[in-house]
Amino acid sequence: MSADQGQALSALAATRRLLVALDFDGTLSPLQDDPMASRMLPAARDAVEALSALPDTVVALVSGRSMKDLRLIAEHLDDSPLWLAGSHGAEYWEPRSGLRSDEDDADAAALRDRLQGRAEAATAHLPGVWIEPKAFGLGVHTRRADAATAVEANGLVDEIVAAEAPSWRRRAGRDIVEYAFRHEGKDSAVAVLRERTRATAVLFAGDDVTDEDALRSLQSGDLGVRVGEGPTAADVTVPGIPELADLLTRLAAARARR
Repeated sequence: MSADQGQALSALAATRRLLVALDFDGTLSPLQDDPMASRMLPAARDAVEALSALPDTVVALVSGRSMKDLRLIAEHLDDSPLWLAGSHGAEYWEPRSGLRSDEDDADAAALRDRLQGRAEAATAHLPGVWIEPKAFGLGVHTRRADAATAVEANGLVDEIVAAEAPSWRRRAGRDIVEYAFRHEGKDSAVAVLRERTRATAVLFAGDDVTDEDALRSLQSGDLGVRVGEGPTAADVTVPGIPELADLLTRLAAARARR
């Protein structure tokens, strides 16, 4: 970290009320062939717990996962101090209040269920492809598929969604394409969390294309962190999860001394 970046971290540690918003997969947990096997690395969990124990400091997990799945992989219990934004900001969990989510639109939910079934049938013959049911749409996972199979799977589902749900939002991430009838993004999730927590500054960290919306939305006095390689709007890039955990641990130590 450069001297300028170190000064930015120190300024962040001194802010009156800090929001630390973190993507989960690839940021706190290594990417897994089985997405439900994801768990935070111990060093990342220690850093998250150290930050969330500090006064005037809120830690939030911001993920494309549905709330049900995010709570499971994050091992998030009802008494957890962590805030959650699931489904790219369409669902929220607040400590002491619990789940906050809009009611499902019945027609949209029926279309979701139909398209999930059609996508599963269309890709059933493709090895390594998995269709993930999501609260507001579906995801096409191709981590275990070869490149040609991934292209075929995404093309087949693209055609299905374009024909029946052309207004749905399409997001391409690392070995996943997601489709949703809700259009929230991680940028709007950070904005909502900033408002609800009354944060005076925000740190956001993520590793994938879908995190760039949030990174680009950050304001003066905030800090964006990219985990891993790739074009980014982040202020700081770290090689991997252990390095992010170290950065968060240093932030917690600096904030504890203020």
